[in-house]
Amino acid sequence: MPPATRRRHQPQPEPEAPLDPPSDLDDVSHDDPASGYMESVMADIYAEAEDDEDEAPPESPTEPSTPPLPPNLKEISSLASWTVSSSKPGCGVPQLRSSATSLFWQSDGPQPHYLNIHFFKVVEIVAMRIYLDFDQDESYTPTKIAFLAGMGEMDLQEWGVMSFVEPRGWVNVDFEGVGAVDGSDDDVSGSEDELGDDEGEDETGRRRRKLPVLRAMLVQVKILENHQNGKDTHLRGLQIFARDKAFKERRANTTGLSANTIVKAEAAVSKKKKKKPRDMPEPDFAMAELR
Repeated sequence: MPPATRRRHQPQPEPEAPLDPPSDLDDVSHDDPASGYMESVMADIYAEAEDDEDEAPPESPTEPSTPPLPPNLKEISSLASWTVSSSKPGCGVPQLRSSATSLFWQSDGPQPHYLNIHFFKVVEIVAMRIYLDFDQDESYTPTKIAFLAGMGEMDLQEWGVMSFVEPRGWVNVDFEGVGAVDGSDDDVSGSEDELGDDEGEDETGRRRRKLPVLRAMLVQVKILENHQNGKDTHLRGLQIFARDKAFKERRANTTGLSANTIVKAEAAVSKKKKKKPRDMPEPDFAMAELR
């Protein structure tokens, strides 16, 4: 049973019973200063016991909300079938694919442990992220993960290896090893613009760095090592992203409307500038000299 599960199922410790005051205190007068001191001490003990009963367990600091998607991406992991090398009962693929990071996949076999994500057609992947939580999983937390891809199990090629030190939360997978960047054509190149925008230039007019695109039908996540030499592993979430082609159409429509608005505004300003100014009366210099 994983440490996190063990902790969740452990019975809560019983709060200590309040201490009974010594019997000889009954013989002490309430006017005695020593008696007042002992009463205050006992009151503090009672208050501490009540606080222990009412105190709620602290929330995990490593349970952040899922970061919002960039507007030009869509999550496509639901388009694939998922298989794992091994799993504990109740800690398999359904738990891993759940949106709740409190659930996880737990392996149950020799290392390395792997997860296969098999799409039904070639997909263009531009980003991946995984959810790890050392605070909850301890020795089940991966320290080294390899990422492979191909058209099938026979031609898998490793395109990335990542190392972790006590990770907490969502971690973006490094795509630097996917391949060379080809910026000749946005539609057929081996890269995409940086996440968050589909245009090729930023606000300053400079060309933005291109991000590699992983074209594959099968993606494999292979967990090689765990913290503290742990045998089995935990993975609490995995998401795969592709470009949302409908976003470019929506952006084009919005840009077209904005452009029309700007053109109309400029035309109105230009029309105002072309208006003939009112004729001003010429000054009478002769009258000014007489005065």
